Amino acid sequence: MEPNLGIEPELLDRALALSGARTQEEAVTLALREFIERRQRATIVESFGTLDWDDAYDHKADRRRDVVNLWSEPPTRWCEGAERPSRC
Repeated sequence: MEPNLGIEPELLDRALALSGARTQEEAVTLALREFIERRQRATIVESFGTLDWDDAYDHKADRRRDVVNLWSEPPTRWCEGAERPSRC
């Protein structure tokens, strides 16, 4: 059973024109989805500045460690088009 909503005709006409929706139902569904997404994003924005930050953390050192670990084992096979063995 579909709900019977008393939506102002002017609002519905503007929503149809702006959204490019083919039907009123499609326009209302799109508007509700955008409304929900916007409200969800707003709750994420509220958390800005509430996270603890470690000023001593060195992200560059962490990246170097990942590169060193990546090549700690020798490559075991040839990749297609490679001139030497490498990880694919």
